[in-house]
Amino acid sequence: MEETPKIPVDVILKHLAEGADRAQERASKASDILLGPLDTDIATTPYEVIYQEDRVRLKHYLPLAEPSATLKTPLLVVYALINRETMLDLQPERSVVRNFLKAGIDLYMIDWGYPSRKDKYLTIDDHVNGYMDNIVDHIRDRCGVDKVNLMGICMGGTFCVIYSALHPDKVKNLVTTVCPANFDTDQGLLHIWMKDVDADKMIDAFGNMPGDLMNFGFLLLNPARLMIDKYVGFVENMDDKAFVENFIRMEKWIFDSPDVPGETFRQFVKDCYQKNLLIQSRLVVGGKRVDLKNLTMPLLNIYGQFDHLVPPGAADKLTGAVGSTDTEDVCLDTGHIGIYVSSKTQREFTPKIIQWLTEREQPRTRSMAKKPGARKASVNSRKPSWTARTKNMKPSKERANA
Repeated sequence: MEETPKIPVDVILKHLAEGADRAQERASKASDILLGPLDTDIATTPYEVIYQEDRVRLKHYLPLAEPSATLKTPLLVVYALINRETMLDLQPERSVVRNFLKAGIDLYMIDWGYPSRKDKYLTIDDHVNGYMDNIVDHIRDRCGVDKVNLMGICMGGTFCVIYSALHPDKVKNLVTTVCPANFDTDQGLLHIWMKDVDADKMIDAFGNMPGDLMNFGFLLLNPARLMIDKYVGFVENMDDKAFVENFIRMEKWIFDSPDVPGETFRQFVKDCYQKNLLIQSRLVVGGKRVDLKNLTMPLLNIYGQFDHLVPPGAADKLTGAVGSTDTEDVCLDTGHIGIYVSSKTQREFTPKIIQWLTEREQPRTRSMAKKPGARKASVNSRKPSWTARTKNMKPSKERANA
């Protein structure tokens, strides 16, 4: 007769006791970490503000290495109006900004600031043909170059595409990253929602599109992962100081959400998401048609395979629509934010851009840079103000650490 197996109660109790001890130890360590000093500053790479116009500032990052012997052309980075450009310098060991600087790139970045009620009438034209064009001219004069390298991110990438089509003589190379250009896709829930959004009612009600409202909408695109999983992961890793610090840095960035000027939001929704005019070269900005065939400069287009905001179907049509014969698509195995902050893509993303720009670099040709007494940048000599807003240009000499 077979004996009935006995339940190993002593073994079970032993494992429970060990588990309780480990949990108590983790809880004690987590308490020490959360109550102790934490390094959660973001955007710590030193820069100086060299140009300011209304709420918009131009950052020039101080070099971390000797200037590149080959990458002479300055690089201007244009972030989206949604969230902040500090994403590119979130933490020192995973900083797109620092990687560029270590390669000796002369790096500039637009800080769009925080729109107020007086900015609600600003259009895409004001941002592209106004602020961006003035900034590009300022960099050209300051550096003594005919053209700049332009890199756009998300909505900022769309702005760069528009700018390059309207001002191709000022752009040497164009890099677009997670840039929506084709809005006729059902790959992402955002594109499905935006087709039925009543932008007129929203902007008539709010004036500017509230950043907090947009943030809530982005969270609803994937609530299980963005509102539950990540906080479960935080609880599970509270005894890891590096994890806690990086988690808080990311939370700071996510919830630092400027409003978007009302008329810009209205036009972007109606002309891009709902009419898909850009990829068809039918978009009109500042009274001029944005013809993508005018993009004859080299174009590097980078996007993420698992991007839920700008899925591949929204980004991979651009290179086939432009006039350039030197184009390249790069699809990375990551999402919308991971492309800039994950350790894996840090080893792929900036090295690819640096190599690509280096291969297309030529000596500077601006003749005025070689002549004694060449005209220096003067913000007072800029083009007339746009009628939609008052331009108050104030160059700043301050040095800042974000």
